Amino acid sequence: QVQLVESGGGLVQAGGSLRLSCAVSGSSFVFNIMGWYRQAPGKQRELVARITRSSTVYADSVKGRFTISRDNAKNTVYLQMNSLKPEDTAVYYCNAALTEHTALYWGQGTQVTVSS
Repeated sequence: QVQLVESGGGLVQAGGSLRLSCAVSGSSFVFNIMGWYRQAPGKQRELVARITRSSTVYADSVKGRFTISRDNAKNTVYLQMNSLKPEDTAVYYCNAALTEHTALYWGQGTQVTVSS
């Protein structure tokens, strides 16, 4: 059974940094598509960043501050978050799929809180 486990969330002051990790277990395949989404209270879940073998995509609100990366050998995706702002406060979820046409798996989420 495929499982995604996020870690690295927490409380940080504005301007600080956090690094989120998401490890995929239960599959011997490398997931081509991996991404991070976030959901703030009262808001819809939104894309933060997505990475494939050949490209990365970022939400405009995090460009230049966040960096997504991956370690295929570990089936793990990371999100380095710098210059954090209070508006970045949300539950961050990772997801993964083998291809655009296969099942999308989600992690349980990790809370990121940025204080002003």
